[in-house]
Amino acid sequence: MTNKPDRAPLPVDQLTPLEASAELASLAVQIAAHDQAYYQKDQPTVSDASYDALRRRNAAIEARFPELIRPNSPSRRIGASAAEGFGKVTHRRPMLSLDNAFSEADLTEFIARIRRFLGLADSEPVGLVAEPKIDGLSISLRYEQGHFVQGATRGDGSEGEDVTANLRTLKDLPQHLTGPVPRLLEVRGEVYMARADFFRLNEARREAGEKNPFANPRNAAAGSLRQLDPSITASRPLSLFCYALGDCSEVFADRHWQLLQQLRNWGFKVNEQAKYCANLDQLLAFYNSLAADRALLPYDIDGVVYKVDRLDWQERLGQISRSPRWAIAHKFAAEQAETLLLDIGISVGRTGALTPFAILEPVTVGGVTVSRATLHNEDEIARKDFRVGDRVIIQRAGDVIPQLVCSLLDKRPADAVAFTPPQLCPVCGSLAVKPEGEAIRRCTGGLSCNAQLVERLIHFAARGAFDIEGLGEKNVDFLVRTDRIRAPADIFRLEAKEAGSLLPLKTQPGWGARSAQKLFEAIAARRVISLDRFIYALGIRQVGEATARLLALNYQTLSHWRAAMLEAAAEPDGEAWRQLIAIDQIGPNVAGDICEFFAEPHNLRAMDDLIDQLEQVEDFLSATGTPSPLAGKTVVFTGTLQSLSRDEAKAQARTLGAKVAGSVSAKTNYLIAGAEAGSKLTKARELGVTILSEEAWLALVGK
Repeated sequence: MTNKPDRAPLPVDQLTPLEASAELASLAVQIAAHDQAYYQKDQPTVSDASYDALRRRNAAIEARFPELIRPNSPSRRIGASAAEGFGKVTHRRPMLSLDNAFSEADLTEFIARIRRFLGLADSEPVGLVAEPKIDGLSISLRYEQGHFVQGATRGDGSEGEDVTANLRTLKDLPQHLTGPVPRLLEVRGEVYMARADFFRLNEARREAGEKNPFANPRNAAAGSLRQLDPSITASRPLSLFCYALGDCSEVFADRHWQLLQQLRNWGFKVNEQAKYCANLDQLLAFYNSLAADRALLPYDIDGVVYKVDRLDWQERLGQISRSPRWAIAHKFAAEQAETLLLDIGISVGRTGALTPFAILEPVTVGGVTVSRATLHNEDEIARKDFRVGDRVIIQRAGDVIPQLVCSLLDKRPADAVAFTPPQLCPVCGSLAVKPEGEAIRRCTGGLSCNAQLVERLIHFAARGAFDIEGLGEKNVDFLVRTDRIRAPADIFRLEAKEAGSLLPLKTQPGWGARSAQKLFEAIAARRVISLDRFIYALGIRQVGEATARLLALNYQTLSHWRAAMLEAAAEPDGEAWRQLIAIDQIGPNVAGDICEFFAEPHNLRAMDDLIDQLEQVEDFLSATGTPSPLAGKTVVFTGTLQSLSRDEAKAQARTLGAKVAGSVSAKTNYLIAGAEAGSKLTKARELGVTILSEEAWLALVGK
């Protein structure tokens, strides 16, 4: 019997802002590493339950501390960018990830959110379709005139890998569709490997002398599909389930359940377990039944997916940064494991935060080998008294991040070593300080610390920013270590610098003429960048992809944004500051961090140096090609809307390129006034702002 911890993991509502900031920094690093291992290398380093718990904890902290949302927050990302070796395919409609539910309360809240967003009465039924969540690799299948023409992986949600030739080898994939078919049809599904096929494949690999069998069916399926030689894929026993649409030239179904039946009629394999559920009780009954019988299924599943049945409601609900509002994954219960704490390491993040992590004796949990876990901060280590040499319990519950729960005191050896917080940065040797009352210890080295410099440059080259293929963690670390780059602008000077080098990049270990040239070409392709990507790439605290897009939408051009931010930084109570905080979803905390960035001369020099190396930072609307008459207009909503919720109206406006503000000013183009409008309506009349009724607004947006 294991010992119980002295105290439960610290609930989110008890975290201080400093503790929350430290934990979000740690979570961002961990999740990014796990995404790369899972999506690019098909070699996950943690179980699905552990990964889901990381994301859930991250979301919970961000919900309580929205001002702490980081530029590289996992909530702004989907998967990982496409790997080298395959052509890239841009998804016409993003391939989104799913938010997770872990309890009946989570599911109840999911349905309640749907009602609130759509403005539904409590008596209005919300039908959903429940489907097993297959543990495989998400793919997109494109058909033209009924013929299969292209297939791609999800990748980062916007861009995936072209695996058309490999998909053609799957027995479950129809090459031609019969009957009336839309001119353009994109079907989405999951490539997986049945459990029995997985065991046979591993046995054959062992007999052939392979030293590294696949860890689980998901890894086997992903690794088999992502082969550069299609004949290898053809030799592997892969299967396919289809469950959704992407891009489509015409409407052929009103409901998701009807869509599934039509996919089956066209010859696609649709999961036979899928079921329409009219209410919460039916959803839970389906979940409990499937959880009890999951071991009897011929394939691995890790939960149930619920989707709103009405497709017009799906369209209205839309999406947030990385997931649809109309679907959720109800995950199965997680696990615990016992292992040995071998050592405590320290990672240094982009902002200099020193985050301790546990180095563990590898332990298999849910078919995945785990060797590391977060320890949050040194106060947490002291509170739970973790010591090197302890036998420890890893908690994998849904409401906390993957972490060490407790040490087994009855198994503690006499020579167990207590943790001593580092006084110096383990990367650069600078002083590491922990101010009184704060949970996080930080390196004081700034840009002289390679860990911070490397992390900042990795963020700059990441897919949501400049998206420079070939500038991942390993290569950035090498280029910094060899003093080839020290700032973002150096990336764009790299090719010219290498041309005159006595030891050019192509001669270095791990490089060659081809790989160096590919990097130079990838860099050159990013000398033209959209304004929102440029802003996000700067790494301003709390400015993630969504906030960068809001800034780009509201300021339109680089010169306008730069001038306005300099003015806001110089005059905290001036007009530029008031306009900044008036932007919906940007409050004083986020605005303060933006102004702090612009108040630092070093940041301005680095930014202007970068601009000099670029050909163009595209104006926002020209980059997005937004055709809407609302593009660039500033709108404010007030009062109660009858046909749609305030959230839905705001989302609708942003989709059409409008700027949504929280207050009325002389620069407001439209005030949309619902019932019981108050002071905003009065001010709009005083300023001569165009006032629209709800009916006029819907007519303007074509609804």
